Amino acid sequence: MKKILLLLTLLLSLPFYTISAQTQIDVNGVTVPRKIDFQGKSLQLNGAGGRSKMWLEVYVQALYLSQLTQDPQFIIDSDTEMAVRIEITSSMVSSNKLTKAMNTGFEKSAGANLEQLRPRIEQLKSFLSDPITEKDVFILAYNPLDQNVYVSKNEVLKGKIAGFDFKKALFGIWLSDKPVDETLKKHLLGQ
Repeated sequence: MKKILLLLTLLLSLPFYTISAQTQIDVNGVTVPRKIDFQGKSLQLNGAGGRSKMWLEVYVQALYLSQLTQDPQFIIDSDTEMAVRIEITSSMVSSNKLTKAMNTGFEKSAGANLEQLRPRIEQLKSFLSDPITEKDVFILAYNPLDQNVYVSKNEVLKGKIAGFDFKKALFGIWLSDKPVDETLKKHLLGQ
């Protein structure tokens, strides 16, 4: 009887150890890290999901925060470290299509501030202008110390864009009241 109880205890506790030990998760076939390091800070995965266009998944996106939350407005308004990681999953994605989609997202997110943000949106588009291939990884990370959004592609810094207002509009693309994809928003919020 003791052996059965011991075996049962081991079997029941084993899955909990493997879950907590995972350093990455699988989202629609893409390996997503549970944390990323940015400017000496560890950011935790808040949520992740896929973005589809016309029944074709085009990228998997993950949201990383220093304070986990399911409140989208808190994230947009928060002047703390945060990042989005976007991994391209389709060869149909081009630089032109990605920047066009970002532009549409900014139009929804920025509202009356769109024209004020336009030069910085163009700057972001220039950072995304290199050819894009499947499995490319973009990280857009915000640093509150200098209030810049750092843009990297495949771990190479492409540049940085100034402004807390820009950060709010950028994260608003996916988290505002008018997100580019409502399902993706829920996934990024861990819902």
